[in-house]
Amino acid sequence: MDNMKEELIAPCGMNCNVCSSYLAYLNDTKGKGIGIPYCAGCRPRDKKCAFLKKRCSLLMDGKVEYCYQCPDCPCDNLKHVDKRYQTLYRMSLIDNLEYIKQNGIEALLTRENEKWRCPECGEAICCHNGICFSCGIERLRSKKKLFRWEDE
Repeated sequence: MDNMKEELIAPCGMNCNVCSSYLAYLNDTKGKGIGIPYCAGCRPRDKKCAFLKKRCSLLMDGKVEYCYQCPDCPCDNLKHVDKRYQTLYRMSLIDNLEYIKQNGIEALLTRENEKWRCPECGEAICCHNGICFSCGIERLRSKKKLFRWEDE
């Protein structure tokens, strides 16, 4: 799965490559009877950041590419989203931002590629539920809570 795209790392540090809405879009889950909203990613849609865009003038005005470039990072809004993602989805947006700041975007993509690789088929597993939308479509179809990991 060495196909994680740089344009799918949102300004807030969210890796849209492993987001349920992006993976649903990529794998046409609606066509397979699974009702997950589609999204092509924040940057490809020119939406800056789904979580923070309307709350951050620096993002809205294009003055920062990533939140770590802001002198107030992490702001309260980012901390709130990060806490939810750490608690529910096994991802830290702030950690991703720090990693980019220290190591660069390519290093983050390599790290994320390893972290989120499906052990069965090698495609991406979803950060929102731990399921591969490529080879785990039947597991996804039978899942009651589409946005929770099975062990929670």
